[in-house]
Amino acid sequence: MKRVLVVCLGNICRSPIGEELLRIHAKKNSYNLFVDSAGTSGWHQGNSPDPRSCEVMKRHGHNIDSQRSRPLIDQDLQTFDCILVMDAQNLADTQSLPVGQAEIQLFVPNTDVPDPYYGEGDGFMHVYEMLDQAAENWIKTWSA
Repeated sequence: MKRVLVVCLGNICRSPIGEELLRIHAKKNSYNLFVDSAGTSGWHQGNSPDPRSCEVMKRHGHNIDSQRSRPLIDQDLQTFDCILVMDAQNLADTQSLPVGQAEIQLFVPNTDVPDPYYGEGDGFMHVYEMLDQAAENWIKTWSA
C-alpha cells in the first residue's frame, strides 16, 4: 500500500482538500492508498478544515469536516513513501527536515497551488479544480 502525505502551510485549506481528493480518486480506481495531511506550521493544530474548504467539498458531494490539522513532523519523512506539497515554500520547509525515505514533490507538478486563506470563496474553488485534476493524474501514474 502506498503511503502519501499532503502538506500545506496550516493544514486547514489546501491539504485537507488534496487528501480527500486523492482518497476519492484512489477508491474510484481501486488503488490501495493510505493518505493523510499535515501543515508546515502548527498554528491550527487540532482544528477542523477552514469552513470554506468544507463548503467547496460539500458542493461536490464530499465531507471533510472530521479532518483535524496536525503539524508535519520529522517522522513523516520515514513513515510516508511520498509527500505532496502545495507550493515552493512548503517544498523548502519539508526538505529542511531530516532526510527520510519519502519522495517530496509538488502536488501539481511545476506549479504552486495558491493559498486561498486570505481570499474569497472563488480561490477555494480554483484550488479544488487544480487539486482534483492533479489527484486524478497521481492515481493514474501510481497505478501504471
